[in-house]
Amino acid sequence: MARIVIIGAGITGVTSAYALLQRGHQVTIVDRQRYPAMETSFANGGQLSASNAEVWNSMATVAKGLRWLFRADAPLLFNPRPSYHKYSWTAEFMGAMRSHAANTVETTRLAIAARRHLFAIAERERIEFDVSRCGILHFYRSPATLEQARRGNALLREGGLERDEVSPEEIARLEPALKGEFCGGFITPSDATGDIHKFTTGLAAACARQGARTVAGAEVTQVNLLPGGVSVRVRLGSEESRVEGDAVLVCAGVASRQLAAMLGDRVNIYPVKGYSITVLLNDPASRAAAPRISLLDEDAKIVTSRLGDDRFRVAGTAEFNGFNRDIRADRVRPLVDWSERHFPDMSTRQVLPWAGLRPMTPNMMPIVGRGRQPRVFYNTGHGHLGWTLSAATAELIADQLDTISWAASAQRA
Repeated sequence: MARIVIIGAGITGVTSAYALLQRGHQVTIVDRQRYPAMETSFANGGQLSASNAEVWNSMATVAKGLRWLFRADAPLLFNPRPSYHKYSWTAEFMGAMRSHAANTVETTRLAIAARRHLFAIAERERIEFDVSRCGILHFYRSPATLEQARRGNALLREGGLERDEVSPEEIARLEPALKGEFCGGFITPSDATGDIHKFTTGLAAACARQGARTVAGAEVTQVNLLPGGVSVRVRLGSEESRVEGDAVLVCAGVASRQLAAMLGDRVNIYPVKGYSITVLLNDPASRAAAPRISLLDEDAKIVTSRLGDDRFRVAGTAEFNGFNRDIRADRVRPLVDWSERHFPDMSTRQVLPWAGLRPMTPNMMPIVGRGRQPRVFYNTGHGHLGWTLSAATAELIADQLDTISWAASAQRA
């Protein structure tokens, strides 16, 4: 049994805590927010989507990004202001294109495994999170985009995903509420949706019942490696204290890069901002007009999820603008316009906007494993697939920690 200090109470930190507790370890979770899941795990698109596992490192993505550079409402916004981190990250992103196929297949396999673990956790701990197993429907307006999607679909199938092409008539049958002209799409019946904030909050409560300690509202200021363990210095208001353990596990999203630098590791994560709106379906007409099936508009790069009867989540955009958390009206407006265009009978009178920073690695693969120091571990960098992959990467990192003989390690030290 080991004492593990986890930095981060988002979806990756809390699923990691649960996996470690299941193996008999002691866990302390440290987070700068007062409650779990208050940053990137607060209001994402809601999709548990193995069907969205294709990594972005491809010439097709780069070509789209170049076309979108001068469009204010484009799905991708790249602030050209010079930044060494941004441009070096972009260069590594381009270099990772040679691994596009292998990384897509591996991500698909992880996503399928994660879905199984997550549903088992929710059932075991009786977590209510507005889950819907109605599948995810991808649709396309352009024949060229659809043909490109067919090539990507071959990689998803290689990773083990069952996904079928559908005609425009089948799209209309699958989701009658969706308005528009489409040339085709794909349906993934095994994909699902759910409220990430509700799930993470419920799982954090389950961890607490199993003995996990949480240090909330605590800013990590220093991590010291000791001969027999680690010491994490935190600031709570005007007070400082220490949290000690046998090892530290960094699950801190976009803050992971800075924490890794403290520990002598290079964790190349860039904060890519995403937006969402939550449409409140307060009247019967809107509830009837909003879709039930989860959607992904590949041309607009917008995803949707129905969260219970009275909420409709719409999310999209990728903004490369550093650690900017501002919610910009000109980036929210396209999500509202898209909703009104495709679901004209759904009221958008009450819309809640949100923005979060996705922790993206250049090759779009999560960082799961040990750092340079034997008592430092990482489970971070999941990008836009944190909700989708977290339950699997939690198992992977917990297995690694579980194989270490902590008593022998302390004696050698």
